[in-house]
Amino acid sequence: MGRHPELLIPASSLEVLKTAVIFGADAVYIGGEAFGLRAKAKNFSMEDMRQGIAFAHEHGVKVYVTANILAHNSDLAGVREYFEELKDIKPDGLIIADPGVFEIAKEVCPEIERHISTQANNTNYGTYNFWHKQGASRVVSARELSLEELKELRANIPEDLEIETFIHGAMCISYSGRCLLSNYFTGRDANQGSCTHPCRWKYAVVEETRPGEYMPVYENERGTYIFNSKDLCMIEHIPELLEAGIDSLKIEGRMKTALYVATVARTYRKAIDDYQKDPELYRKNMPWYLEQISNCTYRQFTTGFFFGKPDETTQIYDSNTYVKEYTYLGIIGPEKDGLYRIEQRNKFSVGETIEIMKPNGENIETTVLQIINEEGEEQESAPHSKQVLHIKLSQTPQQFDILRRRE
Repeated sequence: MGRHPELLIPASSLEVLKTAVIFGADAVYIGGEAFGLRAKAKNFSMEDMRQGIAFAHEHGVKVYVTANILAHNSDLAGVREYFEELKDIKPDGLIIADPGVFEIAKEVCPEIERHISTQANNTNYGTYNFWHKQGASRVVSARELSLEELKELRANIPEDLEIETFIHGAMCISYSGRCLLSNYFTGRDANQGSCTHPCRWKYAVVEETRPGEYMPVYENERGTYIFNSKDLCMIEHIPELLEAGIDSLKIEGRMKTALYVATVARTYRKAIDDYQKDPELYRKNMPWYLEQISNCTYRQFTTGFFFGKPDETTQIYDSNTYVKEYTYLGIIGPEKDGLYRIEQRNKFSVGETIEIMKPNGENIETTVLQIINEEGEEQESAPHSKQVLHIKLSQTPQQFDILRRRE
């Protein structure tokens, strides 16, 4: 049966962390305001981090903090200071790519587990054993490994060294995310946390003696988004992942909304639990998982490198846009006099039918009966993003349920 896997979910903010915890994460990974590879993600202030870790720990969920930039000389003093602060906040682990940063963590906060980021290109068991000797408790595999390679890796590393593997989310065109396209085009360094995702753009070729004449890049007439990979999705292959001996099943998406995080966390939680209860139940519920997982934004799905090298069918050549089936409206907050607090994320109106999405897998249709603003005035609709409102619904929601609308 393999090991008991951890479901590891990303969070871009305190609100999303709480959603991940409530919707089924065993662990959550977050970035601080510095030294992570998602400089544009909203990220966590020290105070938010403190609150988030406390909330997660109350629910028996772990929190890992990313500090996975490839550091330059000028970063090291700041990294040391940052780790001094984290020592006090006590996350359960630090995700690190750079040996220099790793040494600082070992010295400043040796009691916090050190995990090696996918960014460090961990493709073989020799590398895993090297990091184990340095004091790492977990290594995140490069996305370029097959299940066969992961199995062989597991057989050649110590029992207590954990393997973490990406099983869902956006794929990168570069080897384990080490891309320089962003640096060349925009001066923003992907390995310092400022990736502009040029892999999602449309390209043409220009011959130098004929400037201004754009020749589109065609690949068998399929289109010009030549670097644009489909998204990874392994929901249909939970048994193989567990048999390979993976300890932590990681979802990509530190830039995503609470709706995305809730959808993916809830679906994988149920799939893992169902399979561990009864493989037959898992097979029987497969149509439900697939339907749920396609409810959130995605770029069509692929199984990446898990079953061998990807071919041209893993690319999307004709567009760079996401498929989107639901709009995220907000998270249910505390209740007072039958009204629920919500910070509105997209427009909705009185009389409209929307959905309450629950952590246990239920989606309940409900009608919006009343919208009241903070001044106590009734509103017909909620057009202003992030406005705090108090709403009445025809069904009773629970705190942390998510509201969404089918498109």
